[in-house]
Amino acid sequence: MKIKFSIIAMALCSVVNWAQKPVFTQAKIESARVYFNGAELMHKAKVKLPKGTSEVIVSNVADYLNAETVQVGSTSGVTVMAIQFNNRYVEEYDSVVDLPLLKPVRDSITLLQTELRKVQNALTAERKTIDVLDSNTNVGVQNGSSVLEVTKMVDYYKTKRLQLTNEVDRLTDKERSLTDKLTALKNKLEFSKDKSEKSSKGKLILQVMNDVEGEVPLQIKYYTNQAGWKPFYDLRVEKINSPIKVVYKAEVKQQTGVDWKGVNLSLTSGVANQSNSLPKWNTWFLNYGNSSSSAFQEISLNGYISKRMKATASYDMATEENVVYEESTMENFTQVNESQLNVSFDISIPYTVLTNGKPHSVTLNDFNMPAEYKYYTAPKLDSNAYLVATIRDYGNYNLLPGIANVIFDGVYVGKTALDPANTEEEMKLNMGKDPKVVVTRTVVKDKSGTKILSSKKTQKFVYDIAVRNNKAESIDIQIEDQFPISSNTDIEVELTDTASGKVDVDKGGIKWELKLKGNENKILRFGYQVKYDKNQYLSL
Repeated sequence: MKIKFSIIAMALCSVVNWAQKPVFTQAKIESARVYFNGAELMHKAKVKLPKGTSEVIVSNVADYLNAETVQVGSTSGVTVMAIQFNNRYVEEYDSVVDLPLLKPVRDSITLLQTELRKVQNALTAERKTIDVLDSNTNVGVQNGSSVLEVTKMVDYYKTKRLQLTNEVDRLTDKERSLTDKLTALKNKLEFSKDKSEKSSKGKLILQVMNDVEGEVPLQIKYYTNQAGWKPFYDLRVEKINSPIKVVYKAEVKQQTGVDWKGVNLSLTSGVANQSNSLPKWNTWFLNYGNSSSSAFQEISLNGYISKRMKATASYDMATEENVVYEESTMENFTQVNESQLNVSFDISIPYTVLTNGKPHSVTLNDFNMPAEYKYYTAPKLDSNAYLVATIRDYGNYNLLPGIANVIFDGVYVGKTALDPANTEEEMKLNMGKDPKVVVTRTVVKDKSGTKILSSKKTQKFVYDIAVRNNKAESIDIQIEDQFPISSNTDIEVELTDTASGKVDVDKGGIKWELKLKGNENKILRFGYQVKYDKNQYLSL
């Protein structure tokens, strides 16, 4: 019997304790580890607990979080028995409901809201009555009523219409007055809460057992998918013989409901692993696969301009003032930690990221990256000359795939794409078009033409490719063009002039590697002829 009694007594004590009012505290965010697809947030809080079991309401956590990832830690004398997440308004979980000074304000708000609804209902009824009255003003005339009856009807309409209009005016004034009072009370309520900043909707409801009465610390950690980041870069090239100055940046966004003010920020590449299941091995099969390649129309760019770069490389006569460029060095404030799968950037400078979903720029690092420069042009397709930078040992810089703003010679020239995940030993970057390198491709008319001899037609094409370097320094430039390849034995193609270019007979390409001094001009002449049946048509 003693054993049963002690158990019942403990149960009764438990009921008494659970019946106590909850204890409220507000969490303060300390740090954020942001992944591409979410963030792990760390909060701290303090709460004064009685001895025994208590219900603790922790406010100011994220509006939406993965409840399975919530971890709450405290001192050795505190045991967290249960954790529940809630982001809907529940009166018993509102820390300001039971404050004596605020109860009259809340009661007044409730009464005013009820009275306002009644006034609005009365207004609707009066206006509907006016509509009905106005729609029946011609009834007497249409029914052939006498003058006396019409006069009485007009007097009634006048009196009733005036009465209704005055009542509508009175109710409108009352509605406006009640609305103003209600707004003032709501503002008073918000001010009385005495909160330093707007709190989120998210709350954690903790069931806690405490060994000794007193103030205890809480450490709260959880994952939310309402945040993320992506890398981007500023690439500045002063001259074509200088290294690339790289400003490594991150675009951080968050809509967690909690403003991150002065937090310790850590950015991690990849996605967060929220699974609590043990990893399982799968058999690792190897096989050959088709490597992805990109062709620019008919001519391969030999890796100089990638598929993603083609759409972003553009020249824009913007001034340097339009470009946000950080001059300060961040290397001393950013700790880079690299693992086999991820790269983490731990920033020692406190950052503030508001919960508005707007992109927030965070500078991670800046450094010089050695590069070799060469111009590339394919004048048959595009008369512009593109500056291409070749980067070796790019794995030393912890680069991640992202878009880069290119500033060349103090001018913003467009965007390019960094893709360090490729398997090449070198990474090539399209740095945009350079208007100081002029390329033209023209037909030499007196050398070109068509001849018909017997049953064959011969068409001859001769082109002059002129390249001028209007820069003060020397440049290296690669020029590519093409000639047709016959897929019919009845069609004969012959190169008549190559200007000492390197010919690819299988693909029908011709390439020149030139070095031009400052303000130097060179002309390359190349030509080919096509012989085929005069009764056939070829698109040349």
